[in-house]
Amino acid sequence: MNKTIITVVGKDQVGIIAKVCTYLAENDVNILDISQTIVSGYFNMMMIVDTNNAKKEFGEISGELEVLGKEIGVIIKAQREDIFDMMHRI
Repeated sequence: MNKTIITVVGKDQVGIIAKVCTYLAENDVNILDISQTIVSGYFNMMMIVDTNNAKKEFGEISGELEVLGKEIGVIIKAQREDIFDMMHRI
């Protein structure tokens, strides 16, 4: 399984989850876990997804998610699970 961590942060607005999830579904990326919260009008979401059956390579997905984030006014970052784990191991 190729797990990826996706984070989404920005001002809350209608449709953020729908747009991100639609992109993932269209590219055969399976959502394994999702957590989201809104604090003082700011939206924060963290997703763990499986990219095993994805139609595109990780770099392309990551880049397209960043572009999607700009289009909807949030910041979207994708990191491979192994790199995410190494960055947070201390």
